[in-house]
This record gives sequence, C-alpha cells and structure tokens, in this order.
Amino acid sequence: MYIIIRGYVQTYTIFFTFAFLKNHTYNNYRMEKIAMVDLFGQYKKIRNEIDSAIQNVVESTAFINGPAVAAFQKNLESYLRTGHAITCGNGTDALQIALMSLELEPGDEVITTPFTFIATVEAIALLGLKPVFADVCSRSFNINTDEIKKAITGRTRVLLPVHLYGQCADMDSIMDIAQKNNLYVIEDAAQALGSEYTFSSGVKKMAGTMGHIGCTSFFPSKNLGCFGDGGAMFTDNPELGRKISSIRKHGSTVKYFHERTGVNSRLDTLQAAILDVKLKYLDQYNQARAKAADYYDDALKGIETLTLPKRMKQSAHIFHTYTLKTDPSDRDPLREFLKSRDIPTMLYYPLPMHLQEGYLKYGYKKGDFPVSEELCSSVLSIPMHTELKEDQLEFICNSIIEYFKSG
Repeated sequence: MYIIIRGYVQTYTIFFTFAFLKNHTYNNYRMEKIAMVDLFGQYKKIRNEIDSAIQNVVESTAFINGPAVAAFQKNLESYLRTGHAITCGNGTDALQIALMSLELEPGDEVITTPFTFIATVEAIALLGLKPVFADVCSRSFNINTDEIKKAITGRTRVLLPVHLYGQCADMDSIMDIAQKNNLYVIEDAAQALGSEYTFSSGVKKMAGTMGHIGCTSFFPSKNLGCFGDGGAMFTDNPELGRKISSIRKHGSTVKYFHERTGVNSRLDTLQAAILDVKLKYLDQYNQARAKAADYYDDALKGIETLTLPKRMKQSAHIFHTYTLKTDPSDRDPLREFLKSRDIPTMLYYPLPMHLQEGYLKYGYKKGDFPVSEELCSSVLSIPMHTELKEDQLEFICNSIIEYFKSG
C-alpha cells in the first residue's frame, strides 16, 4: 500500500516538476523559469500535509463522499461565513446546478457579462434559458450595473455577475436592482474566492455569499485550486441548499429515491482532502498575490500607455490574474516581445461571448458591447501566482519597460 501511495504522490511531483521548474539563464545569472502559475512551488511548501492527506484517503478507500468531503464543506462554510457550502464536480456544473435549483422555464432570461469565460454563458444555454448581455466597466472589467438596468425585460429572472480577475462586481447596486425587480442573483465567484466586499451599510461579506447562490471552481490555477477538477455552491437559504444538494446527486436525498431531475456531479474525496489543506493557506496565498501586484503597480506606473488594474474601494482584490490594458496596436507586439524572453502571458479573453460562433444565434452583433470588444483587443495578463520571486518580478517589469522605451 505504501508503494502505491508513494507512486501516486510522485506522479504529481514529476508532472509539476517538468511543467514549472526548468531553469533558464537571464542576464548572465540563473533564475527559475517564469511560469504563469507555479503549482509545484506552492505544493513544495506544504508537501507533507498534502501527501499525508492523500495517503489517508487512499488507505481509507473512501474515494467518493468520504469524510474529507464533509470536513472540507464545513470548513469552507466557516471560512466564507455562509450557511451552506455544497461541493460538486467542477465550476461549470456549479453554475448549471445553481440555475436548475431555481426551477426556471425555457426562454427565461439571465443577464450576465459578455466578457467572461465560456462556462458562465454555457450553463445558461444548456438549460434552454436565454443569455442576455450587459456590457462591462472599462476599468474594473466587471458588469456595468447601468447596463443591467437597460437589459431587464418581462422575461428576466436572474442576474449572474462575474467577479472577474479577483475583484467583486458592484454588489450594492446589483442586489438593489434584484430586490426592486424580484430577481435572483447567482454570483460567479470562481476568480474571487477569498475576496471580501464591503457594502455601503458597512456589512462585509465574502465573494459568493452575497447573492441567493454563489458558485466557484477549484480548477488547479484558481486561488484555491485542487489537483484536478472541482467546484462548489454557496447559499444561506436552507431550501435552496437542500435542492442544490439533491440535484448534484441525481435529484436524490435518500439513495435510490429521486424527487427531481438531477445530475451526477461530485467532488471526489482526494480533491476534497487536498483542498481542505490548502484552504488553511488561502489568505496567505491571496496576500502573496497582493504583494506581487504591489510590485507590478510600483514598477509599471510610469508607463503612460499602460493601464494598471483598478482597485475598487469596496472590494478586496485577490489578483487571480494581473491584467494590464494597453493600446490594441501594442498588445500583440508586447506579447511577442515578452515571449522572446520566455515570459509567459495570457489573453483573458480574446473574443467576447456575444461574438462566439456557438452563441451568434442569440442575435447579437459586433458593436453591441463596445467596451467588452475593446477589452478583448487590449488586455494582457502577466504572470501572477503565490511563488513569484523578486528577481522574476524585476525581470518581467524591466522587460515591459524596455519594450515601451524602445517603441
């Protein structure tokens, strides 16, 4: 049994080592290769705890709905200060199950942002609901509440804001709009788990706990990520909590008895055990990201044609990504310049949802959401993770500065 466990752990070790720890020479000195996300570096610091958690699950053989799942859910409820945290197979399932729990009718409308990952809109479309888009704010990148108001019709049932890049949308206004129009609010908090939002009343709540239901993903690169796929839903409403729990288990609360149509979406015990360890370090991880963001802010603030991430006073920014905005004519050349120096970048996102081929059927066209369209041609995310070292940050910033000076 010990050999099997060691082999399991070593598989992860070998994978992450090859992916993230190759060394390169920069400016005549050795520096670890810069990664967009350094999962192995993070794992090394808590290796003993993670390995022990994995070993305990393997020895128990309780791979589905084992004790670690219930323990993680309880600890997540405590961390988020919410009544119910219900895990599932992935973040996309979390969104779909949340929508299913509201018992909506085909053709009902869900207002969301066109500047997001496909899962947000995909879950709406899969249920025969109609995604209705509202443009975003150019500085925060989050949904514009004035545009939400314009998009509401007699068929609107749900507002689905996305807390993009690690910062919450304007939940003061969103909850006010929802209350006045008798709408549900589902938060897509996959990029902001651990961010705290302060309402104008002074009340503080965590991302994912402000609406009727919150959803998140535990994809490995998330601020709280597992070693595979995983997701969760949050609610303070006991009835919604029971529905959500039932739906994710084939619509069942008692085995072999099914009171509603459901799905099969479970967080496996190994992932729950890993996440329970990492949850203890989530605030520390978010603080490390904020420290790296501070470095970027200070080093890059003098570049006139570069817009740095805006930090909203009501929401803590946990920097799931550090996303710059530049002139569209500079974005791709800058990306190529950084690539030539082995500095990875990502485009989150290159094409808005309303212009994706699979979603043209909803009748939108180019020009309908100009802010989102402009952002897709001008945003660039640079490395952001918990293990960034000062020499790496310096090299990244100096390279960006050099590009703009040479131009």
